[in-house]
Amino acid sequence: LAETALGAFHCSRARGAKTRATATMSSDGSKQKANDEKGQDVRTTNILAARAVADTVRTSLGPKGMDKMIQDPKGEVIISNDGATILAQMKLSHPTAKMMAELSKAQDVEAGDGTTSVVVIAGALLGAAERLLSKGIHPQMITESFLMAAEKAEEVLTNMSIPVDLGNREQLLQSAMTSLNSKVVSQNAELLGPIAVDAVLKVIDAKTANNVDLNDIRLVKKLGGTTDDTELVDGLVLTQRVSKVAGGPRRVENAKVGLIQFCLSAPKTDMESNIQVRDYSAMDRLLREERTILAKMVKQIAKTGCNVLLVQKSILRDATTDLSLDFCAKAKILVVRDVERDDIEFISKITGVEPVASLDHFTAEKLAPVGLVYEENLGGESSVVRFTGLQASAGGCVSVLVRASNILLLDETERSIHDALCVVRSLVKKKALIPGGAAPEMEVSQKLAQWARTLGGVSAVCIDQYAEALELVPYTLAENAGLQPVEIVTKLRAAHAQGDKFAGINVKKGCISNMYEEKVVQPLLVSTSSINMATETVRMILKIDDIVITR
Repeated sequence: LAETALGAFHCSRARGAKTRATATMSSDGSKQKANDEKGQDVRTTNILAARAVADTVRTSLGPKGMDKMIQDPKGEVIISNDGATILAQMKLSHPTAKMMAELSKAQDVEAGDGTTSVVVIAGALLGAAERLLSKGIHPQMITESFLMAAEKAEEVLTNMSIPVDLGNREQLLQSAMTSLNSKVVSQNAELLGPIAVDAVLKVIDAKTANNVDLNDIRLVKKLGGTTDDTELVDGLVLTQRVSKVAGGPRRVENAKVGLIQFCLSAPKTDMESNIQVRDYSAMDRLLREERTILAKMVKQIAKTGCNVLLVQKSILRDATTDLSLDFCAKAKILVVRDVERDDIEFISKITGVEPVASLDHFTAEKLAPVGLVYEENLGGESSVVRFTGLQASAGGCVSVLVRASNILLLDETERSIHDALCVVRSLVKKKALIPGGAAPEMEVSQKLAQWARTLGGVSAVCIDQYAEALELVPYTLAENAGLQPVEIVTKLRAAHAQGDKFAGINVKKGCISNMYEEKVVQPLLVSTSSINMATETVRMILKIDDIVITR
């Protein structure tokens, strides 16, 4: 009781001090200018719009967060709890609300994970700013103080981090698993975690790397099977099918692969001109010419020793005709049609084949040797074409074959693996780990509150509010897990006040525990970039005092 009374007394004293600070400010004229009602209104509506967006995604934070079902105008449905995906699909009309969606997207590009937390933090900071504005503190003062707080926060986070050695696969695995545990596919984290880590380790040199190009890791989606069938493929996988029109080969050993960007079909006339055929002999001659042209083309391709041919998708006319496929089958060439334009670069990088745009340039030097090319049936109608034994894959590319039983889960599995890859990439960029489970936010909150007491003046009030706002993250984590948020956050605050900086919320057991021992870790880059970006966005919103609409 005595303690409570003492606490209440301290609070009332602090409140008195704050009120005095505000009063002195108003008297010496640094208050907002007298008739700034419009600026206040604009700020209030902006903050309201941005916080509405933050509250939408707040429920999907953390391992026990809820998923959102998004339906577009065509009736297509997406189920996801990835903040960036949800906000990208939302139809937002208010410009400040759009800024929140952009913020989430920026975090997705920079760190790949923490896209929900960054929006939640921004929402909390806007709430703090609103309270400060209502006290009559000038927005410029608030933004300056928030910037100081963000710089201090980064320092605190760096001090509590643990260095990572890229050779230590276990550390990378823990952070990939933490990222996957908050996704829809969390029950498959044991399988997908190692896939993400091994894929990144294959495309980088662990000793010298300081970034990962995720274009070198291709996620190939194929409907059917279960998520357990997802695998890391040593080689190349194409979802296109081998064309079976003329009974050509389905399996080629010691293959010479060619990639063409021209069409194996008879030339067409220009748009406007047309040919009239009046009698049968002219028609025969036309068909005979067509046969001769195609036979010549296939002969020239076969002459180079090519026995696997990949044909790029064509929009203007058929990339292949039944006749040309028949000739290819006779020449024992395996043909894969409709290769997407986007995949061309990846295929040429992983196999070492050069794309050829015209028949005259198709020579033996442009081909790539591959140990084995075969079509694998995955049950039912679906099949994939596999290329194994690649000689040129020293270029460092890998494919991941993603499987799932329905299209919603397939898309979500792909997004989850992408997030896990991004987490490993963040560790390559900034080789440090920090604990998860809202430990970093609570630690920063504690340290900032202590620091604010040493400052004095208006900035101390602002930084104190900033520190308090960060407590919304542990509060939300506890709330989403169905725990008692006030009780849990109080315990967590006490643990950090006693110097246990690794204490976080253990969602599975519903208590506070050491996050390193629980193996709940995340890259330092995710937290630093989310706090910096959220602060940056909040400062931007606070500096707006008028909206001008141009006609």
